[in-house]
Amino acid sequence: MKPLQHFRRELRAFGLDQKGSSTVEFALVFPVFMVLFVSSFELGLMTIRHTMLERGLDQAVRLVRLSTNAPPDYLALKTKICEYSSLIPECDKNLKLEMVRVDPQAGAVTISKNVDCVDRADDLAPVREFVTGDGNDLMVLRACVLFDPIFPTTGLGFHLPDESGGAYALVSISMYVSEPE
Repeated sequence: MKPLQHFRRELRAFGLDQKGSSTVEFALVFPVFMVLFVSSFELGLMTIRHTMLERGLDQAVRLVRLSTNAPPDYLALKTKICEYSSLIPECDKNLKLEMVRVDPQAGAVTISKNVDCVDRADDLAPVREFVTGDGNDLMVLRACVLFDPIFPTTGLGFHLPDESGGAYALVSISMYVSEPE
């Protein structure tokens, strides 16, 4: 038998052989399902963290609204938000607040679209704007917290906007009216 005929016969037998076909399908489909699973996990954790941030901010604002004492300072309000939102890791380091007084008589309430989050590279964390309101002032309180993705190189974690040191930002906003004294 000639070597060329032998090679053709072996090549044809190899092409008709069904062994290992599921391995090829697995190798093609498995990475897609893993990226989908990892992204779902990342999104679920992000949703839980954002919900806890919203809850913490709402509880702290409720306390401020109902309080007839002097308005809280930056650190006291930050501590209360961290206390109420339990699933924020290193909350005291990763949370930054901004409080702005707005004039409802001016028409639409507008605040800056540039959210100021913690800069992890900067040891000094200056307060952007934190103005406690007087009686009957409309106040906007914005909280920004940074999180590190669980899977930063895969799926959703790879596509999240990078804020500071590979972290992504979650922002929550609340408005309230200061009670008159």
